[in-house]
Amino acid sequence: MEPQEQRVLQLLNEVEKNEAVTQRTLSKNLGVALGLTNLYLKRLARKGYIKIRTIPRNRIKYLLTPRGVIKKSKLTYQYMQYSLSYYREVRGLLQDVLSRLSTSGSKRVVIYGTGELAEMAFLCLLETDLKLVAFVDGTARDRFLSCSLRPTESLPELEFDAVLIATLDGLAEIQAKIIRLGIPKEKIVTLRPQEQATARVPTH
Repeated sequence: MEPQEQRVLQLLNEVEKNEAVTQRTLSKNLGVALGLTNLYLKRLARKGYIKIRTIPRNRIKYLLTPRGVIKKSKLTYQYMQYSLSYYREVRGLLQDVLSRLSTSGSKRVVIYGTGELAEMAFLCLLETDLKLVAFVDGTARDRFLSCSLRPTESLPELEFDAVLIATLDGLAEIQAKIIRLGIPKEKIVTLRPQEQATARVPTH
């Protein structure tokens, strides 16, 4: 599913939840510029998915049209199909990465990240003989999924065979930061398929 279609679906959902929602709020929720949000809304109005009405005190009201409801239903279905496909693909990749770690002799794994990919990595790890040492990232919390959560800077203090970076955002920066902490490059594993083919893991 294209990012643009995802934004359209999110806009239609936001309008359905709150007809008096402001463009500034929509811009913040979508994570896009205010001008781009305005452009999206005008485009949706031209296509007949929403109606824009002015209410007292110069406020704007967005009304989801019957055509908009149909469009939202179609996009919701597409998004569900996309999500299932994405989940299966990532789960398969995680299982492959963790299986390779296990067969190479690794036993103890640190997972970097506290997002959706980290949750999936943890669930896949439970299906192997690998042991989770801790989650690490830059947050101030001390627990994630009822497990220990440590700051990235604590990596040199932990005993592990591999650190799995369970995020695709800022990957190069994260790898560089971990290496600067003195962690050998061969102990760092990512979820990029092309990198896994040549990734080295510790043996015992």
